[in-house]
Amino acid sequence: MAWDEGAREVEVQTDSRAALELIRESTGTHPHHILISQIRQLLSRDWQVELKHVFREGNVAADFLASLGHSLSVGEHTITVPSPTLNHLLLYDVMGIQTPRFVSN
Repeated sequence: MAWDEGAREVEVQTDSRAALELIRESTGTHPHHILISQIRQLLSRDWQVELKHVFREGNVAADFLASLGHSLSVGEHTITVPSPTLNHLLLYDVMGIQTPRFVSN
């Protein structure tokens, strides 16, 4: 979508270090090698894409959208007008406000 919209400098954030490692280092023997190959083809286009690991608490809007995605049908979904909740979370991200991370022992 970013490519189609004309973006040529993109930062992709994920809270999955494992996903980043697969994209950067995986071989053709991984069960999802076709998907990984497609991602690499996208990354090889004439643009600058930076892949970054962030903790879930560092991008609450993305975490909210990922959770929302679990309730949607499979496929591409575009949000043209963010909900009040998402607007609030986007503001938190812009301001650099992070939520606490609770870890149980």
